[in-house]
Amino acid sequence: MLAKASEDLEQEKKEAEEEKIRTLSQNVPPLQFSGLSLKEMQELCTKLHKQIDIVDEERYNIEVKVKKNDLEIESLNQKIFDLKGKFKRPTLRRVRISADAMLKALLGSTHKVSMDFKANLKSVKKEDEKEKAVEVTDWRKNIEAMSGMEGRKKKFDTSNV
Repeated sequence: MLAKASEDLEQEKKEAEEEKIRTLSQNVPPLQFSGLSLKEMQELCTKLHKQIDIVDEERYNIEVKVKKNDLEIESLNQKIFDLKGKFKRPTLRRVRISADAMLKALLGSTHKVSMDFKANLKSVKKEDEKEKAVEVTDWRKNIEAMSGMEGRKKKFDTSNV
């Protein structure tokens, strides 16, 4: 099968080469340089350069058109995909599963793990409200006592106590 494919590939290459030779012989006549003077050779060269420029411009224009068409085809294909709605999201259902069942699913059926998450929590004692309300005084008196130099001195003195 591979041998047949390689033979077909070689035959296609030969046919493409023959087509190229045939097209060139039709479009480009063979050049005759013999018996031409220097001035005639220069005119022939300028004529050939002009023809090359014309062909090159046509080739460039065709390439630009092909790229533009390719981009348009790609954008139209994208619109087709969008219109078909291939990217629908399925509606998800909520699944309720216990912690033990989740661990069993993750670790496999050989592991039997039973975890009590509430046992691992820290116990916090509630403080009495009496201890929180230690000293409630008028804040204005405190500010007046701390104002001035005496207040600053008291701040330093209280740190020693």
